Amino acid sequence: MTASLPAFVDYEAFTAFRADPAQWLPIARDIAGSHGLTCTAPHVFSTGTNLVLALDEQRILKIFPPFLRAQFVPERGALAQLHGRLRVAIPEIVAEGERDGWPYLVITRLSGVLGADAWPSLPEADKERVLAEVGETIAEVQRVPVGPLGQIEPGWDVFTRGQIEGCRARHARLGLPQKFLNGLDELLRDAASLVELDGPAVILTGEYIPENFLLIRSGPGWRLAGLIDFGDVMTGRREYDLLGPSAFMTAGMPRRVRSLFEGFGYSPADITPELKRRLMVLMLLHRASDPVRKFCIEGWQEKAADLRELQDLLWPI
Repeated sequence: MTASLPAFVDYEAFTAFRADPAQWLPIARDIAGSHGLTCTAPHVFSTGTNLVLALDEQRILKIFPPFLRAQFVPERGALAQLHGRLRVAIPEIVAEGERDGWPYLVITRLSGVLGADAWPSLPEADKERVLAEVGETIAEVQRVPVGPLGQIEPGWDVFTRGQIEGCRARHARLGLPQKFLNGLDELLRDAASLVELDGPAVILTGEYIPENFLLIRSGPGWRLAGLIDFGDVMTGRREYDLLGPSAFMTAGMPRRVRSLFEGFGYSPADITPELKRRLMVLMLLHRASDPVRKFCIEGWQEKAADLRELQDLLWPI
């Protein structure tokens, strides 16, 4: 008899369970078998949040603990809403279901090299090309109607107000230098108007970062081949999705920043002080915001004296 998936009251206990595949691989095999799928040589992915394994070369199984159902719902919804509407590849849903209160998805496995593995060694010209394609893809995703994704909670207004309320305490706790905290209150006073709480909403992943890209070598160099991981999808202000590449990939280099923004559809004339200020607000409000650990500009804390100088360092065009 196949064991049952346990109930967890905290993330720490679940993390220990996830780290020991021997406890849950038999259940994963049973789930695959219930859909007529083989799992003869599974490959467990050690990174990520949920239980994730490749059943074979064509399919991946993602099992979500009940307390992370809020990731299952947007992942399933986004894959359905975006299916057939993008030039870049995304996984397709093969099967779905629930086991012991744990929802799961079986999705197709995409080809390519994980961006996190390839990005550091890419030639500069390839990095600029990929960033332009990332910008184009963000814009393409955002042209897709939000459809049922518009029902994902919290909505943009509730989410943003909550982020504004906890912003100072969050960044003080994470060690943002005092010289940047000094200008934070002024920025937060204008935040609600800058980010348009009631403006038109688009589909956001919040995570256009190398860990969620697949790249292939094609023609003159490396190109963007696929997107994965839609568990944090929400809807809201469109520039929000420029933040991941800005933090992890552009490194404050003008040509990289320009490639990203031009791919997105912005010309240099669009990169105004007001836009940079809005981006700075959004960067600090992002649900994963942690400048001290995530900005990829070497020595950025010494290169900027305050938040205004920091926004010019991040977006130097």
